[in-house]
Amino acid sequence: MKGKADASKKGEGRLKAAGGAGKRKKAAASGKPKRPPSAFFVFMSEFRQEYQAAHPGNKSVAAVSKAAGEKWRAMSEQEKAPYVDKAGQKKQDYEKTKANFDKKESTSSKKAKTHDDGEGSDKSKSEVDDDQDGGSDEENEDDEE
Repeated sequence: MKGKADASKKGEGRLKAAGGAGKRKKAAASGKPKRPPSAFFVFMSEFRQEYQAAHPGNKSVAAVSKAAGEKWRAMSEQEKAPYVDKAGQKKQDYEKTKANFDKKESTSSKKAKTHDDGEGSDKSKSEVDDDQDGGSDEENEDDEE
């Protein structure tokens, strides 16, 4: 029994090291919108309900996924069209919400940047020192002529 307990701890360590569940929580906490589902995943959400109604005893995710994939490949473009349209609509909605999110994010990061700057300048210390040494190279060239 001791071997199984150690194996489960090792598996948890790999998930944490690879960034497993932590990334999902961080994205959700930031308020960033989720990417829209593809046409197949829109189909999958409907198919899953139908499949579970027809096969109530089956709890296997793999069996549902396999059946959905087979049905999706067998469908014609006309049969897939409603799902493609729904996915397109969800993508447009996502683009709008992402644009709003990016706009809010950029304004908040600008505010944070101005508050973080102690001197109020975007120049690095070396650039400031260069300016004090006699100006830019272009100004020096004008003086030589």
